[in-house]
Amino acid sequence: MSSQGLAEDVRRVSGLIREVADFPQAGVLFRDLSPLLADAEGFRVVVDAMALHAAEGTDVVVGIESRGFLLGAAVAHKLGLGVVGVRKPGKLPAVAHRVDYDLEYGTAALELPEGTLAPGARALVVDDVLATGGTVEAACALVEYVGAEVSVVSVVMELAALNGRDRLAGRKVRSLLTV
Repeated sequence: MSSQGLAEDVRRVSGLIREVADFPQAGVLFRDLSPLLADAEGFRVVVDAMALHAAEGTDVVVGIESRGFLLGAAVAHKLGLGVVGVRKPGKLPAVAHRVDYDLEYGTAALELPEGTLAPGARALVVDDVLATGGTVEAACALVEYVGAEVSVVSVVMELAALNGRDRLAGRKVRSLLTV
């Protein structure tokens, strides 16, 4: 299928994304991709489109907890690559590094599993939504901490008004949808 046909498919399945007001706290409009991921055709379209974002020479896919795990694993499978999940604290038995960061509604942290990324590896970083950029920036910092390189950041949806792309200056960022 052509990239133009795939872009049309992405627009078509974007109607499966649900908006949830006041979650996880008052004043936040949460974009829930669960219905999109539960739809076989929608999931296929998103995975195919995200796989096209992989840069030549990408060695591994890094999925960000938790929806980035689902997307990252499927994209890695499609590309014939391995997948590394960056996790919330307390989920890994061996941690290579931890990064704390700010969210639009609080603070959080991500950890990289020890021994999963080799120095010089080129990583496609995958997540569902790019909002303020804190989560993706933290994941990129984990990749770079071990001497690997972020080849591309790929997200399903970018919330342009929150300017998350600004925190990722100097990195290639690709989004399937921008709202």
